Amino acid sequence: MRGPGRLAIAGTFALLTLVWGTTWAAIRIGLEGIPPFTGVALRFLLAASVLFLLSPLMGVRYGRGAFERRLWLINGAFSFCISYGVVYWSEQWVPSGLASVLFATFPLFVSILAHFALPAERLTAKGVVGILAGFGGVAVIFSEDFALLGGPHVAVAAMVMLASPFVSAVSAVAVKKWGRDVHPVSLSAVPMAMSVVVMGGTALAVERGRPIRLDAASVSALLYLALFGSALSFTLYYWLMRHVAATRLSLIAYSTPVVAVAVGALFMREPVTVRTFAGSALVVAGVALAVHTRRRDGVAPSPTPMEAEP
Repeated sequence: MRGPGRLAIAGTFALLTLVWGTTWAAIRIGLEGIPPFTGVALRFLLAASVLFLLSPLMGVRYGRGAFERRLWLINGAFSFCISYGVVYWSEQWVPSGLASVLFATFPLFVSILAHFALPAERLTAKGVVGILAGFGGVAVIFSEDFALLGGPHVAVAAMVMLASPFVSAVSAVAVKKWGRDVHPVSLSAVPMAMSVVVMGGTALAVERGRPIRLDAASVSALLYLALFGSALSFTLYYWLMRHVAATRLSLIAYSTPVVAVAVGALFMREPVTVRTFAGSALVVAGVALAVHTRRRDGVAPSPTPMEAEP
């Protein structure tokens, strides 16, 4: 089967960069009216509902792939419950631009995990240098006086934030390894629905009594995150994963901080210090080196289970 053209892939990359680059600020706006775990549950309740309603039109058949149920559990637990629970909790204190930069370590984790799990995506020496440079950038960021970025809670929340890209990388590599025959909507809708139950229960347990303010800003942010930041974007993301190497697809994670930092600085008045800017640049440079070395070194990845349609 002939795969999508370069223009379609590039356009989808650009759209995902724009959408996910603005979701970091949207999360911060939503948190002003909706507690974090409640926000996660509501976001994926809306997103999953839309996907299930559209499933018949897209010919989605659930539960037919050999590894589909396994991937539902992995995605539900890692991508949607833990990852987004951590992001929303952390962004109560971490500026949206900084949160996006910390999540930009996602491709570094993908590169490490893919080296062991995906035979076609082995690390090279330059890739190792890129990973070291990227995490060196994280070290520079954490040498910052976090009081300048919002107060004493920022440092702890930023450290917790690093759990999100790691668990997301575990999920991404699993999907790449076992998800060839699974429809992209199935990889999004069912795990999102699972996360509604888990995160809704978590919200009832730890956020009971916290006020919910459904004003125009918080509701608009919730709808944007559910429809564009989840239902549309994750479907496109898993569609791309059928045709693009996992490490190449993870490039989105270092293009989105450019948008996120700009949006945070221009519209949210978030501080950007010299040290955080330098660390962010080092993270992006390290990621670029880590994930581009295979092509530059002339190592063309052989087809993996989900890469049979290049």
